[in-house]
Order: sequence, then C-alpha cells, then structure tokens
Amino acid sequence: MSVEVLDSATIVSFVEDEEAFNAFIGDRFSSLDVDRDGCLSYAEMLRDLQGLRVLETHFGVDVKPDPDEVAHVYGSLFGQFDHDANGSVDLEEFKAETRRMMLAVADDLGFLPVQMVLEEDSFLKKAVERELTKVAA
Repeated sequence: MSVEVLDSATIVSFVEDEEAFNAFIGDRFSSLDVDRDGCLSYAEMLRDLQGLRVLETHFGVDVKPDPDEVAHVYGSLFGQFDHDANGSVDLEEFKAETRRMMLAVADDLGFLPVQMVLEEDSFLKKAVERELTKVAA
C-alpha cells in the first residue's frame, strides 16, 4: 500500500485512455478467471470483493460484521457486474461496470486533490502511476 494524491481528472483520464484501461481490465479479468472459461463466477469474483473489506473495517479498525449482511453486499456487488443476470460476468460486463464505478468515484472526488491509501495493484493506483508517467515524460 501507498499514500497517493489524486483527483477526478486522474481517474477520468485513465478510463478514457482506451489502451491503458483495456490493458488493466484485461489483466485484472485474467487474474480473476481461475478456470480460464472467459467468464467470472461469483466464487471467482468473491476473492476480489472480499479484498475490498467493505464491511470488515470501520475507519481502519477491524470489526466482525454480520455474515448475512456481508453475503448480501457481496451478492449485490456481483449483481452490479452481471448485467444479463446469467450468473457469470464476461469481459465486456466487467469492463463496462468497472468503467461506470470508476467514473462514479471520479464524480464523487471532484476537482480538489485528496490523499488516499491505495493497494499496489488497484485501479486507482494504476491511474496514479499512469498520470505520473505522463508528467515525467
């Protein structure tokens, strides 16, 4: 993990860079598609969703959430990706939903820079790295 400074423009720029965005999405999708069938099952996505620790921490402090609530939240998140509700997420669904979610994050951030703690292989970290590479060039 690292502390990075970013704003909405950092995220929007990365999402709009089709080559960089598609490369990241393709790599992430491939890393999740354990059985290599070209679709993500709930079980395959669950590991990544659990890594978000949406309900397992409260302001950085570990908490023990209600298992039913956790299952409901992760099921709802999976449903957001599974646009055709067939029980699996293909690459296009994954790409479209990731794009939608990241643009929503950008919209919420606004134009003022904020400091965030980012996971090394996260979407936001890749967006920051891309921006730093552009600035250094």
